[in-house]
Amino acid sequence: MNRLFRFEPLQLLPYLGKWLVIASAAAALAGCASAFFLISLDHVTAWRVSHRWAIWLLPVAGFAVGLAYHLLGKPVDAGNNLLIDEIHDPKKVVPLRMAPLVLGGTIVSHLFGASVGREGTAVQMGGALADQLTHLFRLRHEDRRVLLMAGMSAGFASVFGTPLAGAVFGLEVLAIGRMRYDALFPCVVAAIVADQVCLAWGVHHTPYAVTEFVAVGAWSVLAVVAAGILFGLVGMLFASVTHRLGAFVKRRISYAPARPVVGGIVIATAVWAMDGYRYIGLGIPEIVHAFQAPVHPWDFFGKLVFTVASLGTGFKGGEVTPLFYIGATLGNALAPLLHMPLSLMAAIGFVAVFAGAANVPIATTLMAMELFGAQIGPLAAIGCATAFLFSGHTGIYHAQRIGNGKHRRHRIAVPEHVRLGEVAAFQGEKAK
Repeated sequence: MNRLFRFEPLQLLPYLGKWLVIASAAAALAGCASAFFLISLDHVTAWRVSHRWAIWLLPVAGFAVGLAYHLLGKPVDAGNNLLIDEIHDPKKVVPLRMAPLVLGGTIVSHLFGASVGREGTAVQMGGALADQLTHLFRLRHEDRRVLLMAGMSAGFASVFGTPLAGAVFGLEVLAIGRMRYDALFPCVVAAIVADQVCLAWGVHHTPYAVTEFVAVGAWSVLAVVAAGILFGLVGMLFASVTHRLGAFVKRRISYAPARPVVGGIVIATAVWAMDGYRYIGLGIPEIVHAFQAPVHPWDFFGKLVFTVASLGTGFKGGEVTPLFYIGATLGNALAPLLHMPLSLMAAIGFVAVFAGAANVPIATTLMAMELFGAQIGPLAAIGCATAFLFSGHTGIYHAQRIGNGKHRRHRIAVPEHVRLGEVAAFQGEKAK
């Protein structure tokens, strides 16, 4: 009898039941929050599109968002980076205020035309809401880490409708080159349940159609590798410039609520002067168009500039949907040069720029197959892996750790567990 109870599969049954309950509870919270967020986002975007003059209120909106975070949100201002830090080094439960603050800040930012995304909001809401279950279930530090990862997976999966990519995102985003498989089951459960809960509220995700595929062959592989190098470099540029602009603005403008005011004035003026309305908000119609017909070859850079200006001056939201826009339009522009189908290259760019900027090549490969069909898998994997390699050791999440360098030379130069935001400083000290 004792030997029977020591049988490992039997010992795992309580673990299985525990995380089915906890991950499902976290997923239900995240899925409901994402549904409310996405429905609200559709309404405010429709209003802004029909009231172009609202862009001139962006500085006022920026001040409101900045003041709210200045008065109430200092403990949660780090956003996704706070969640990643708490997973690596648990200290205290993430304040519940993170969820309403980032929700309200993102809605207001979109209402008046900031070029921000939605992934950051969903992931932060998912993580913050999930962490409130820590005391309810009396979880230890190690279990709390898993719970936060499940919450992040749930938020990502529900906001994009990609449960497999969401599950892996929660595992992969924490450290470059290393994943925690002890959280695999909770993250998978949370991602799938959150996606289903979000859909049950009537949310519909935008479909993207790849109309022509090519076989895996010498030319298609070389073309995707060449494009992947550019996708990775653009992802690196986006991450680096966003962080540098944010640091520069903080040094120059000490009063936090004033930063998005300045950013709002610059963005509104540029939109008016350049007729750049297609570069603000999520840009979903422009992304869809990139799958269907040629776009301006500079559109990817226009979106990059407006998004860097928005995030770098303190508007709230996320980076991922703008990265989809940048990647899809860049892939569209590269397609005729590489003699590849337009929609196929737009799709690969869609995920590969994000793979490079966020250092999540596996999650983005799965995302490509969930959004565009399994047939794109091999070429998407090549594009995402190449972009991941060529984006260097930079990224939009500076709290990511170096689990394993992207190549052997870097593994020698940078030790494990260094934060991504500290890599440059560490290398500078080594150079001295």
